Amino acid sequence: MFRTEPEDFQVDEIIDLQPSGEGEHLLLHIRKRDQNTTWVAGLLATLAGINRNDVSYCGMKDRFAVTTQWYSLHLPGRELDAGQLQHDDFEIIAQCRHHKKLRRGMHRGNQFNILLRDFRVDPVLVAQRLEMIEQQGVPNYFAEQRFGHKGGNLYEAQKLIVADQLKGNRHGTGLYLSAARSWLFNLVVANYIERDDLTDQTGPLWGRGRSNASADNRQIESEVLAEWHSWCYALEHAGLAQERRNLLLKPENLTASWPQTDYLRLQFALPRGCFATALLRELAELFRPKFEAL
Repeated sequence: MFRTEPEDFQVDEIIDLQPSGEGEHLLLHIRKRDQNTTWVAGLLATLAGINRNDVSYCGMKDRFAVTTQWYSLHLPGRELDAGQLQHDDFEIIAQCRHHKKLRRGMHRGNQFNILLRDFRVDPVLVAQRLEMIEQQGVPNYFAEQRFGHKGGNLYEAQKLIVADQLKGNRHGTGLYLSAARSWLFNLVVANYIERDDLTDQTGPLWGRGRSNASADNRQIESEVLAEWHSWCYALEHAGLAQERRNLLLKPENLTASWPQTDYLRLQFALPRGCFATALLRELAELFRPKFEAL
């Protein structure tokens, strides 16, 4: 079983940052349980008496989990009382001043500590699969949460594309723009898997500009996304430059232990923007022979 309790899914943000000790921004290292990133950002703004736009963070973290991450509050010339930012929905682990605010994507990655309950699979098979994952990697899919509840973000993206209103974040549609790019990337990943040709190369995060992929890869991507021409066109005119993302995801420092006979604990680190569920879905394949035999 996956995520029976928030403690089953622990995420710690990895950030290479040496605070200056002074400056207009207050950095807060926060631990939260069963709270999403934006909700806590709003609470911090209210408690500090500042505009919500003056609270920044590097990346979104799962809600149903125990997570730690950094926030920055723009407080030029202001000091806060120690208790002013206290709230039952989060815990402040550390705080310090810095001369720059945090920006999205500024973190290096995330460290995961995941407990899978009732995981009744031969430990030898698990060890073999984890060794394969560590050596070969897994498909670097964007996870379901990127697309919203029942894919709602994709439906909204389609509406905006039809209305020619899919623009950058400053227009309030960044969430749907990101979902659209991620969906197209996943289609490319799935096609390479079907071709049995998923290797250590990159796929498109669609936008304006010429791709630096090989001619063969550009041809494959063009064929896969031919039916999504309107989405590609909209993304090219949404204010984002084309980027590339690795098709394969390789976890760092992957370890496994068995706290109980049928409890599997996994610990590993992933680069920013990558999802632990991409790794977990490969482990879930170990259950498939059981179900196919029924």
